[in-house]
Amino acid sequence: MYELVIADKNYSSWSMRPWVLMRHLGLDFTERLVRLAQPDTAARIAEVSPAGRVPVLLDDGFAVWDSLAILEYLADRHPAARVWPADLRQRARARSVAAEMHSGFAALRQAMSMNIRKRSPGKGHTPEALADVARIDALWTELLAAHGGPFLFGADFTAADAMYAPVVARFVTYAAPLSLAAQGYVAAVLALPAVAEWIAAGVADPVTIAKYDALHDA
Repeated sequence: MYELVIADKNYSSWSMRPWVLMRHLGLDFTERLVRLAQPDTAARIAEVSPAGRVPVLLDDGFAVWDSLAILEYLADRHPAARVWPADLRQRARARSVAAEMHSGFAALRQAMSMNIRKRSPGKGHTPEALADVARIDALWTELLAAHGGPFLFGADFTAADAMYAPVVARFVTYAAPLSLAAQGYVAAVLALPAVAEWIAAGVADPVTIAKYDALHDA
């Protein structure tokens, strides 16, 4: 059985990505929670992650770290699960947009940090962050038009959608300005049972971390 090591569901966007996809695909796994910003956080993560970060997927003791690497590992281990689109070019495009999320949008990450419980409309709307929002909106709109929705590559929720699931949560928190097409995509992702389960757990979690909440409480 897999074990997925994650951080707080309210704050950890990277942990959300593989967790949501694994839950959606019905893969059997247990989760191990490592709380962020605690005296033993670094030591607990170091036990399983050479990089010192979560998430980490443990498969019979074999560690795979980094969200995108975990998604690729799951695609190899479960070829029938349709982690990526079946069509070669769609699969390449899905990997491209997932990689863009993985390595890009630094301004969005900085200005609109993950915080599922909060509602801070208008905060974080720096010109740079809004430029990232506009790029994501255009990307989603193009893919939805090309593949018919409700997800980026059609009817199946794939690894590409999993990479953008925390962005959906951020856009809700900060009331990011979105086109009608992008708003529809946000609604479709939020309605996915696995995403709804993660969000509900994040909202219900009583643990708060002051330094992560400071932006919203200012």
